Amino acid sequence: MKKSLALVFTLVGAIALAAGVLAIFNPGQLALGQNAWGVAIVGVIFFITGMGLLRSVAE
Repeated sequence: MKKSLALVFTLVGAIALAAGVLAIFNPGQLALGQNAWGVAIVGVIFFITGMGLLRSVAE
């Protein structure tokens, strides 16, 4: 359960981070009018959380 949740957090974080960074450098590219910086920051948080959880499960 923990491992699958960590994988989901990591994947969602990576996707949100990539979308946020692309939207920062290409204004107007992010769907639904979301703030690009907000998406990038949430992506970083999810990615770091997922990686930390994966690291703790592997030990």
